[in-house]
Amino acid sequence: MSGELEPAEGSDVPGAFEVLDGVEVPGVTPARVLLGRAGTSYRTSTHLRLRADHAAARDALHERIALDDEVMAPLVERVGLFEVRSGASSPAEHLARPDLGRRLADGEAEHLRAECPTGVDVQVVVGDGLSARAVHAQVPVLLPGLLDGAAARGWSVGRPFFVRHCRVGLLNDIGAALDPEVVVLLVGERPGLAIAESLSAYLAFRPRPGHTDADRNLVSNIHADGVAPDEAARRVLDLAAELLLRQRSGYQVKELGGA
Repeated sequence: MSGELEPAEGSDVPGAFEVLDGVEVPGVTPARVLLGRAGTSYRTSTHLRLRADHAAARDALHERIALDDEVMAPLVERVGLFEVRSGASSPAEHLARPDLGRRLADGEAEHLRAECPTGVDVQVVVGDGLSARAVHAQVPVLLPGLLDGAAARGWSVGRPFFVRHCRVGLLNDIGAALDPEVVVLLVGERPGLAIAESLSAYLAFRPRPGHTDADRNLVSNIHADGVAPDEAARRVLDLAAELLLRQRSGYQVKELGGA
């Protein structure tokens, strides 16, 4: 590698640098690289930032969503959001038994058919996943954008609903219960030490039990420092259009000009 390398400020350990080829690396990535040291330890600022981010990740994992709270209640009023349950009956079971989070609880398929139209073009679903904080931060903007954008394209759109203790594989049971062409699942991602509010949108064409991640498409890193919610809405709708056009999803369909 060519270019001038400069020691990090305050570092007395050879090999700790902040500038490579004229680029200030910490300014272009949130990754914890080239942090520098004070003696044999991290700098105090680095240590405190790590502890704060770890606390934020734990808080995001243990927060809970209530449809009558100040964030979700406006969505309930605007789009008729309602709640269904996965097979996981508690937060602890959701973490320990991912398989239960991938299927609807007994009786919830009938509940969905009673509340939602079947056979629509697009069905949008919100799942808490592993970060309720991500749902609170991104869904109030993203969900209305998706519903309005889908209607503007002339698609029939199902009534959106919220799944508690949700995992991505639940897409399959939703497809079997409601038979939509495309299901879009907005779900909070596992919080990390760089961001705790990251949401993903998983898409599947006519999902059915037995389908895997190879049958799904994804728009990820939806958060303030990643893909903004309004930009994510455009990308998800464009990707849904590709799925409808090609009548398939997963590895056989590529996002065109999105990322």
